[in-house]
Amino acid sequence: MRAYLIFTGSGPILILTTFPVVTDDRLVAKLRHKGIAKFIAYEVPLDRTSRLYGVPFEVIAADLAGQEDLRVLDFNGHHIFANFHLSELGEPIRHGD
Repeated sequence: MRAYLIFTGSGPILILTTFPVVTDDRLVAKLRHKGIAKFIAYEVPLDRTSRLYGVPFEVIAADLAGQEDLRVLDFNGHHIFANFHLSELGEPIRHGD
């Protein structure tokens, strides 16, 4: 499982996914289905995400177990930015033109 902070046209979201990379064609198709055609993503540490989000993280992780899918853990940009420092983010992963 991986956690990604994704910057979209309507703001940041934090997702959990069982896909191996955020640019996996199947994951990109699911994001496109949600109206996200372009994005800039950063992988964030899974253990830190688990500590920050606690029970909601555990519930979503259990729901994802045994399948390849994604779930939005947080869509509140203010909350996401309060939890993650920009200095923690690695190289951006860009998708779309």
